[in-house]
Amino acid sequence: MTVSDATLMPLAGNTIPARFSAFDLAVAGFLARYTGQTFASYHTDLRLYTQWCESVGLDPLAAQRPHLELFARHLELERGNAPSTVHRRLSCLRMLYRTMHVDGLIDRNPAEYVKMPKVYFDETRMVGLERSEISALIATARASTPCDGALVTMLALLGLRVSEACAVDIDDFQSTERGHRVLRLVGKGGKPATVPLPIPIARAMDRAAEGRTSGALLLRRDGTRMTRRSADRVVKRLARRAGITRTVHCHLLRHGYVTAALDAGIPLRDVQIMARHSDPRMTSRYDRARHNLDRHGNYVLAAYLGGAA
Repeated sequence: MTVSDATLMPLAGNTIPARFSAFDLAVAGFLARYTGQTFASYHTDLRLYTQWCESVGLDPLAAQRPHLELFARHLELERGNAPSTVHRRLSCLRMLYRTMHVDGLIDRNPAEYVKMPKVYFDETRMVGLERSEISALIATARASTPCDGALVTMLALLGLRVSEACAVDIDDFQSTERGHRVLRLVGKGGKPATVPLPIPIARAMDRAAEGRTSGALLLRRDGTRMTRRSADRVVKRLARRAGITRTVHCHLLRHGYVTAALDAGIPLRDVQIMARHSDPRMTSRYDRARHNLDRHGNYVLAAYLGGAA
């Protein structure tokens, strides 16, 4: 049985057949904990691993650390995977084998001490659009159509992920909380979030609703809900019209949202909350000015302790 077969039956609620092996069941139970893109990524990782095990005649339940080291070299040398991809796939195996160990299927976790490749992150790639580019793109979008204006406004001024923006319904932003008009959404990882709406943003979203009281906020020309792909085409078209020469995609607007917030002097902790990052280190990657010596903490400390020196 393949990993694909092993994941579909339990998720569909069917009775588990006798031909289910212990490893198939472990994989199915592991993948059932995830949804969306995480599920798709882990499904691919485990499919590649089981195929490799079949090719070398290895029972995954009997795998030892050297086997996983060889699998890592297979990913690196034969499949040409980047260090970041190898790291993610080995991390998936670590979690799978840790779960199997907890469930008593194996005596020890063979992936616990596997050598993980070093991943160096180019933080310059986290820089989003410049302030002038964001302003030009927003102005161009609002001059285009109400739907275009709402899309770019939610991406650039609320920092929504494109999937979150496309999923917004008109009902989601009609309520108030403690005097603030808010947008309620379900974000990455199924986490609910409540986002306050400044007046210009709320107005842009109301214009896109065009008098409708329910249904999807962002619509395509045929009247159906906007998708990630159609949203990306809209953003690219508007960026060209705004005179932005570099390649622009939807997530670059979220980058610009976080970068602009930090450049505006909003504290890192507050920006982390705005962006809904679980780890502040992710937020700090967007801070273009943190290497600016004018802002170095030595000056603040010297001024603070100046009277005691």
